[in-house]
Amino acid sequence: MPERDIKSEYELVVLFRPELEKDMAPALKSMADLVKNNGGEITAEDDWGRKELAYKIAGETHAVYRVYTVQLPADAPAKLSKVLNITDSVIRYLLTKVDPKVKAVLAEEKERAASRKDNPETEDKSENSDEVNE
Repeated sequence: MPERDIKSEYELVVLFRPELEKDMAPALKSMADLVKNNGGEITAEDDWGRKELAYKIAGETHAVYRVYTVQLPADAPAKLSKVLNITDSVIRYLLTKVDPKVKAVLAEEKERAASRKDNPETEDKSENSDEVNE
């Protein structure tokens, strides 16, 4: 099984039923188990909380949003999709492969923004030069 060793990064957004908000532990554990049992690992997890949906989905007007960054082998996305499609606690999900080029550009932008924040003198000089010219 050498192909299981090669993993790609994916982003998984899961909309859970709103009534699960009071006790998310079982749903989150089953999600972690699902990823792990298919040869993957969760590298990051972000709780966006309960939000209103733009339109009704499965009769629900709200959902609890959870965003995962996962490393998955090539065969895992199809397996995850099959299970998530029939999971009662999940209203909707979106599983997308992270493009490494886009990730690199975003990291570069973040680094540039941080350097501007750390060095505000460059911004002040450009503002002062405008005042002098007036």
